[in-house]
Amino acid sequence: MAKEQSERDAVPFWFDPLCPWAWITSRWLLEVEQVRPVRADWRIMSLAYLNLVQREGKGLSDDYRNMMTQAWGPVRICRAAAEHSGRSVLGPLYTAIGIRFHNQGRHDDPTVITEALAETGLPESLAAAATSTEFDQLIRDSHDEAFNEVGLDVGTPVLRIGGTALFGPVLRRAPRGDAAGRLWDGLVLVAGTDGFFELKRSRDRSVKPSFE
Repeated sequence: MAKEQSERDAVPFWFDPLCPWAWITSRWLLEVEQVRPVRADWRIMSLAYLNLVQREGKGLSDDYRNMMTQAWGPVRICRAAAEHSGRSVLGPLYTAIGIRFHNQGRHDDPTVITEALAETGLPESLAAAATSTEFDQLIRDSHDEAFNEVGLDVGTPVLRIGGTALFGPVLRRAPRGDAAGRLWDGLVLVAGTDGFFELKRSRDRSVKPSFE
């Protein structure tokens, strides 16, 4: 019999709703929940904080800088939602936002947030958090929990396995079923290896994320 969610090993997963690669990895982690005794523990990081503050905006194009400025909004709303209803709301809200941003391609649609809040049973008033700095310190605290360990030369996704925080896995599409479980098993092996530091290959920039 599968373990109840409360009996499963928590896997902290840091996301920014804007990142398509984190979105794919998050969908893989949900697949892993179906075949391994783990559960996703959703946490937030901020691409805006990482790129504009910690990295001081170095090397950013004007377009990317503008996108990072706009990236504050969704993550602030996620933090406000967690304060309103508890951290357990982050998973459903992330899914509601992510489907609209990534699967439906509605990045510039201002109704995405209000729709996602309504779908998750949250008040529309939380949308006002997008332009407020009220929760920024809490965002930084959550962000720093991951990035103080993995470093500033990576982005999202970040997850923690057995006490070891890792950047990735970065995937073009989310493996399903047994394939999702096998990838998880490999990461557990890597994370549990004493002295493990890095495993990476360069990404072909022509490869685009697939949200199938």
